[in-house]
Amino acid sequence: MKVTVLGAAGGIGQALSLLLKTQLPAGSDLSLYDIAPVTPGVAVDLSHIPTQVAIKGFAGEDPTAALEGADIVLISAGVARKPGMDRSDLFNINAGIVKNLIEKVALTCPKACIGIITNPVNTTVPIAAEVLKNAGVYDPAKLFGITTLDVIRSETFLAEAKGLNPADVKINVIGGHSGVTILPLISQTGLDFSDAEIAAMTTRIQNAGTEVVEAKAGGGSATLSMGQAAARFCLSLVKASQGEDVIECAYVDGGSEHSKFFAQPIKLGPSGVKEVLGYGEISAFEKQAIEGMLETLDGDIKIGVDFV
Repeated sequence: MKVTVLGAAGGIGQALSLLLKTQLPAGSDLSLYDIAPVTPGVAVDLSHIPTQVAIKGFAGEDPTAALEGADIVLISAGVARKPGMDRSDLFNINAGIVKNLIEKVALTCPKACIGIITNPVNTTVPIAAEVLKNAGVYDPAKLFGITTLDVIRSETFLAEAKGLNPADVKINVIGGHSGVTILPLISQTGLDFSDAEIAAMTTRIQNAGTEVVEAKAGGGSATLSMGQAAARFCLSLVKASQGEDVIECAYVDGGSEHSKFFAQPIKLGPSGVKEVLGYGEISAFEKQAIEGMLETLDGDIKIGVDFV
């Protein structure tokens, strides 16, 4: 497998690249690209880690050389949130960055699976879809908004609340990847929470990104945990390409009764999405939450489509 990380010199990109260098299967290739001139140095730094993953870094305006032959492309390029910003505030800068990068992906490696990390994911994924459509290479099974961070936060917070090993907590998180569009299906976990506790935990998971931004006091947003989340999703794609049945939640086009793009459990296969799975029975609170998110989610999607 060849994995290309676009935005590899940033906070998420460096954390993600480190995890992939140490966890991709032996014989894999890892290609790092960023506009920042430090990127080849990041690759050299990581190359000193003793794993059988070949790594090379590219910098400058054109990512084409980094994209050639890629099986998986992960896009983390863009600006990070600062105090007082929500993900929609990032739109004007990050929308253009994603559009330009996807145009290069469409030309250079149109059959690659594409994982979008750059926020606002609710909007940048529809942007990517429209660009790929315009290039005549769109395959909904190969485009993902990586919402795994919402899943690992949910696993962590629920485990902490009940004194459990986080590895033993499994949860689906559906909807989108910002604010009220993030819905952890706590009712399905079998854990004993009161209605008030579920409401409070849901709000905490929805606002966890702000928790990090405020804790970093203007020094950045969630980079290390997002790096871990993106690595987990990428490694699931790799396992699926090798024939394993793997299920992850991701924000994808199709298979949802609720919205054009929607995050829910998906079975991954060698060609990306093998099957979009149902999310099962949910509580009255969760049904109400879905109804309450759809106007925001559909609005986010429309912004992305209109941008292109």
